Amino acid sequence: MVALNSLLSHCNTLLAVERFRDYCPNGLQVEGRREIQRIISGVSACQALLDRAVIARADLILVHHGYFWKGENACVTGIKRKRLQTLLRHELNLLAYHLPLDAHAALGNNAQLGERLGFQVETPLTEEGIGLLGRPQQASLTGRTLASHLARVLRREPLFIGDPERPVTRVAWCTGAAQGYIEQAIEQGADAYISGEISEQTVHIAREAGILYYAAGHHATERYGVMALGAHLSSTFDIVHEFIDIENPV
Repeated sequence: MVALNSLLSHCNTLLAVERFRDYCPNGLQVEGRREIQRIISGVSACQALLDRAVIARADLILVHHGYFWKGENACVTGIKRKRLQTLLRHELNLLAYHLPLDAHAALGNNAQLGERLGFQVETPLTEEGIGLLGRPQQASLTGRTLASHLARVLRREPLFIGDPERPVTRVAWCTGAAQGYIEQAIEQGADAYISGEISEQTVHIAREAGILYYAAGHHATERYGVMALGAHLSSTFDIVHEFIDIENPV
């Protein structure tokens, strides 16, 4: 068991939350009980995850996508009311880390995705440290075999743009809604760029630049940061952690 304040301080320092200007508050978003024994983690703090945490008798929910995003309606009605009511009624803490969990060099979404895909990291993709650039360990990798590799590892068929026979020797990747970083990948000489989501204009940019592009799924690419952070907290504080994957096709 660990005190909430000790766990929170550890996470905020580990993830260097003060370094980021984000679209949502990072850290403790909803306060619950003061002692933590069991953590449930998931990608997003949807109602299904909250309900599973209640059943599991969790003390804290750890997510990548929490609440209180810039520009959203602040009124506590409808879906928002039900979610907050569930957390408060059961004294569940909600701990959320967005950009800090994307950027962490070991536990972050991009670091963890690269590790699972067997990519050797060379450098960050952006000045903010969001996204990575590196080389695949597999020999003779092509556009087609990289698509198959992504499908096998992520258990989801990626949307693939480009020449299936093009060799892949340098790859850039950034999880989630990071399709806008494709131009940085092009500028840094990547043969392929992987993100979670895709926009209409991304197709044209990829075709005209001749880069291989993969939209591998927002949810699918961002499962691994919270899993790694939860496992780290479990071993550091000797508490119980369980990752719950609420299926999402996006």
